[in-house]
Amino acid sequence: MTIQRSLTPVWEANHVWLVFILVVLWTCFPTAFSAIFTTLYVPLVLAVLGIVLRGSGFAFRKSVEGLQERRAAGATFAISSLITPFFMGCVVGAIAAGNVPAGGAGDAFSTWLAPLPLFIGAMFVATSAYIAAVFLVGDSRRAGDHEMEVYFERRALAAGAVAGIFAVVGLIALHSEGHYVYNRLVHEGLPLVILSAVCGVGMLIVLLTGGRLLLRPLAAGAVIAVIWGWFVAPVPYLLPTTLKLSDGAAPHATLSAIFVVFGIAVIVILPSLLVLYILGPERHVGTRPLIQGADDRRISASSVARFGSRTGVRSPHLASLRP
Repeated sequence: MTIQRSLTPVWEANHVWLVFILVVLWTCFPTAFSAIFTTLYVPLVLAVLGIVLRGSGFAFRKSVEGLQERRAAGATFAISSLITPFFMGCVVGAIAAGNVPAGGAGDAFSTWLAPLPLFIGAMFVATSAYIAAVFLVGDSRRAGDHEMEVYFERRALAAGAVAGIFAVVGLIALHSEGHYVYNRLVHEGLPLVILSAVCGVGMLIVLLTGGRLLLRPLAAGAVIAVIWGWFVAPVPYLLPTTLKLSDGAAPHATLSAIFVVFGIAVIVILPSLLVLYILGPERHVGTRPLIQGADDRRISASSVARFGSRTGVRSPHLASLRP
């Protein structure tokens, strides 16, 4: 219920970033877009499949009847939440390793079935779990659900530790397979690497000491610094060692038009998203359904019977809640 309460107000807005990145990539850098999608189409298709299944599992879990069906929808949501970040990370790792040729049409499997892409995929999964758990700690606290707050606190600590381990292993693999990006990352990108590490360690300390105020800024700072470092490391390449920015960029007129559209989008859409993310969860704080889900075993048979006798409701939904 905590995850559903947090996601429902902002679910559709979560896809804005994906649409924006795709549009900018194929408009501003069509050569790189073509190379990436003709080489890494297998992990990209699997990532998109995960996005579709995740949305389906989230939507149908609220509408299907019966314990088994709700569990199936929940399992679909959980599995797809692993699939999408893993294969997105494999794509990033394959690009960082220099496995994507500028002309595209690289090998469909060997380009991403290598240690570096797989480690980066695992790091994406752990990082997604870490930042989700951190945000759910705050949501549980605002909802007054101490049990779930403690639960997600433990999850955040475990996921943060695992993400840190994968980050170190990923750096070792990057040194072996993506030497150009590694050298840039430990020189030009070093301040961002240090910033990410400081934010990550700071978040763990705040979490262990029971603090809550700085949790989200520190968690977001650790992830943003990593993403920023990844963009700094390949410069001046779009695809490390195979395609430079100057060679893969669209004509000047196209880039200028995109910058104008981007500026308008920032002015119009960004404030709307901020309002949505700030106000959306607040409207759901402290609100709980009268009857929890069919999979909530805390509801006793006697409670169901009392509810039916007081309200006059005789519904198969109530019968399905009996443990």
